[in-house]
Amino acid sequence: MDLVRIILSVLIPPLGVFLKVGFGKHFWLNIILTLLGYIPGLVHAIWIIARTEPVSA
Repeated sequence: MDLVRIILSVLIPPLGVFLKVGFGKHFWLNIILTLLGYIPGLVHAIWIIARTEPVSA
């Protein structure tokens, strides 16, 4: 499932984060980072998806 999230994150970074954590603080942070630039949003999305421990919303 993480592979699908990463592929979706390459297309739309906030979508991958949303599928991992929902409407939490990481989702909104990713929206802001993506608006500031695609690369920061992409890096943040992949970092959130690749984390092994659960991410708190």
